[in-house]
Amino acid sequence: MSVSGTWYLTLAAALFSIGAIGLLIRRNILIMFMCIELMLNAVNLSFVTFSRTLNDIGGQSSVFFVLVVAAAEVVVGLGIIVMIFRRSATTNADDLHMLKG
Repeated sequence: MSVSGTWYLTLAAALFSIGAIGLLIRRNILIMFMCIELMLNAVNLSFVTFSRTLNDIGGQSSVFFVLVVAAAEVVVGLGIIVMIFRRSATTNADDLHMLKG
């Protein structure tokens, strides 16, 4: 028994919605980055689903590039978070005004 692409797209939409809601509601920067990663993984799931449905390799190659961008985003983001955490003991998104210089 094979699972149809609709179920994967529904799961991707649910994951993206959870990530978007978490990004809008939470103020902790670490949780916000996890929500962004969840949203990127939902997009990857939809790319792979369309790639499998259309028998095209383009969606799977797009997933590779999205993963590279996500890895670069994590490296830069965690560097910023560590810098904020060294200056103050919290990782609240409202503390980003300290980066103005």
